[in-house]
Amino acid sequence: MERRETRRRRHDDDEGATALIVVDMLNPYDHPEAEELAERVEGALPGVEDLLRRAREADAQVVYVNDNYGDWNSSSEELARSAMNGKRPDLVEPILPIEGQSFVVKARHSTFYETPLEYLLDQMGVGRLVFCGQVTEQCILYSALDAYVRHFDVVIPTDAVAAIYDDLGDAALRLMERNMGAELVEAEAVDWG
Repeated sequence: MERRETRRRRHDDDEGATALIVVDMLNPYDHPEAEELAERVEGALPGVEDLLRRAREADAQVVYVNDNYGDWNSSSEELARSAMNGKRPDLVEPILPIEGQSFVVKARHSTFYETPLEYLLDQMGVGRLVFCGQVTEQCILYSALDAYVRHFDVVIPTDAVAAIYDDLGDAALRLMERNMGAELVEAEAVDWG
């Protein structure tokens, strides 16, 4: 709790700003279970697009965090190009990062694990994270847990995250709500204030 109080004092804000964290949406869909995942991403894409639009309108911070797929020399531009040249560019093109948005490369499931994300969010004065993207029962779940242990407030728009397995995705959402105090809402109900 001490860390959160430090963040609040530093930014003279009771809650801290809200940031949208877009997880692993730059995906070439050339991995095992990609077809199953792509079907669910189709359903989540309108929610992700809505969140991006509304976050930009509210001047909220948007941070893309994406797997590097083992390529340690990749940049955000290269990851975007690879995803656009992949099997489902229709799932990538609508949510491509725009110039000036923050981008963090990750190698494992959590957006925080050995990345500069926590430092970046602290510099931005962020205290509340809205996670969208993929995969609910993996990267979203582990990122929410890591955010929770770092004293960030966590919001999960249930219509803007995609699972590979519906039962595991549903269980992950229940865990995030029950064990991490995550707020589960529809994308249109996210408050950027």
